[in-house]
Amino acid sequence: MDFNFLVVDDDDINLYIMTRLVERAPYKTNMVTKTNGILGVDYLEELIEKKEELPKLILVDINMPISDGWEFLEKYRKLKVEQDIDVYMLTSSVFEVDIEKSKDYEFLSGFISKPLTIEKLEELFEESGAEAA
Repeated sequence: MDFNFLVVDDDDINLYIMTRLVERAPYKTNMVTKTNGILGVDYLEELIEKKEELPKLILVDINMPISDGWEFLEKYRKLKVEQDIDVYMLTSSVFEVDIEKSKDYEFLSGFISKPLTIEKLEELFEESGAEAA
């Protein structure tokens, strides 16, 4: 069974790098990407409505047009998701204010600085219950 995870990020280069890392990781995965927070929440709402499996891991960028990572987290909180999902902020921001603000979200698993490495991605997969291919 594939390990489903969601990446909410608008940067084509980061998404390309993420895709290449996922291909190199020794896990059976299904990565879905959404380019802003609204699209990310809409996707989750659709899965909930259809009673389909939710992702086990969500990586969210902070700075995106239309709807940023903070807006995603606010809307995600209102979904009242009952399934245990590991949600991480994945960003190039190194501002202490962002790190501190991320602590306001009790469901947030952590704050990860870009660029994501294959080692960190594999660690996230393992912590979230992915199975080796």
